[in-house]
Amino acid sequence: MMRLHWVFLVGLLSGTACADSRAPLVVPTVMVSYPHDASGYTQGLLWHDGLLYESTGRYGHSTISVRELKTGRVLRSHALEPKYFGEGLALVGDELVQLTWKEHRVFIYDKATLHLKRSLPYAWEGWGITYDGRYLIVSDGSDLLRFLDPLSFKEVRRIAVQDGTESIDQLNELEYVQGEILANVYGSDRIARISPDSGQVIGWIDLSRLYPEAQRPVSDAILNGIAYDAEQKVLMVTGKYWPRMYLIPAPKH
Repeated sequence: MMRLHWVFLVGLLSGTACADSRAPLVVPTVMVSYPHDASGYTQGLLWHDGLLYESTGRYGHSTISVRELKTGRVLRSHALEPKYFGEGLALVGDELVQLTWKEHRVFIYDKATLHLKRSLPYAWEGWGITYDGRYLIVSDGSDLLRFLDPLSFKEVRRIAVQDGTESIDQLNELEYVQGEILANVYGSDRIARISPDSGQVIGWIDLSRLYPEAQRPVSDAILNGIAYDAEQKVLMVTGKYWPRMYLIPAPKH
């Protein structure tokens, strides 16, 4: 079995998003990588029953798809109307929930077929979304995370995310992992580990070594996309226009 490693660094982090960081930083060792569609503007990612589900954005190019992890092959795909910009993706029971960016709509799909079952109004700008087994947790690009009733989409509560006393905004793609909320911070190469109770950042995952900026084709080819395999205790991470999907060990408590 492959050994998993974490490198722990404690101290101040560079960048405005984490300028006054008090949470520890870890640099994980990549276990393996697989092909990823470099034309996709990755917005949401999740793993279920051996398949990868992905939401992509941009007007006229937004999709939801089901893919094989090891090959990247698309098994099923559904294109959004050009007026919609796809965003985060979550699984609730047998339904996939996809946000849109500024259109104030949420789409509900049948997981097995990607058939669009219904569309509902949505009160906020859509960025990231995940499901903790009870509530949907959503981001809107601010420092707030909202907990929503999965049936009505009404807000139940909210938390403000901070590292020490520093507010952390630009929260994007989300994933609920072992009692923590993981969040990409838009424009950075870090993932925040957030307490769902307090909103405090309890750690950072530094992924700047995965795909160096100098090798990226465009400036918005940024880190975005977190899926969790609970059985293997691994994260799958990628980015917008990234050609590879990387597997790293899930955080340890």
